[in-house]
Amino acid sequence: MTKPLSMDLRERAMARVAAGESVRVVAAALSIAPSSVVKWLHRLRATGSVAPGKTGGHVPPKIAGEYRTWLVARAGAAFTCAGTGCRAGRARAARGLPHDVEIRARAGSELQKRMARPSARGDFEVA
Repeated sequence: MTKPLSMDLRERAMARVAAGESVRVVAAALSIAPSSVVKWLHRLRATGSVAPGKTGGHVPPKIAGEYRTWLVARAGAAFTCAGTGCRAGRARAARGLPHDVEIRARAGSELQKRMARPSARGDFEVA
């Protein structure tokens, strides 16, 4: 993501507009887009400052509320895909294959996958 233009440039542009120059003349003189000058004018009128707004911010959790409560309660202990009743786990169990992926979900941590046990050859299967 690009960085906002400097406060010095913003203040110089606003000073020139306040002195009576047009937006296009100011933009051409400072080598910036006229739309930037217009946006800074709107920001100055709305907030009293031309400072750039915050970039980024808080990212809400993907699972929240009662669904998160249910998942945390369900994931209190380690569980396998077959144990939760998911389709892939039932298909592997029906074919007599080992449950190769164990999912651990703990409150405050991400889901992790790891091999549960080695294959018959003594090495790990690639999931």
